[in-house]
Amino acid sequence: MINAQGMMLSVLGQDYFVSYNRVPWLRDARVSSALNVRMAGPNAIEWPELDIDLEIESLKHPERYPLVMKRSPLDIV
Repeated sequence: MINAQGMMLSVLGQDYFVSYNRVPWLRDARVSSALNVRMAGPNAIEWPELDIDLEIESLKHPERYPLVMKRSPLDIV
């Protein structure tokens, strides 16, 4: 599911909501790129077209990862 606030992911049998507030690069991504997500080892997922990696632990316990990713001016270079 993708909506205006983020997207739901099913990872290893568990469903997680990934908010655009936490991962802003997904907000402007093409749907085909956002749906191209895969496992990156046993403890992480990645969006290869978007160069985004997330630890599964950060999906399970977002309160333990209070830092919100922010766009950098270098992102547009």
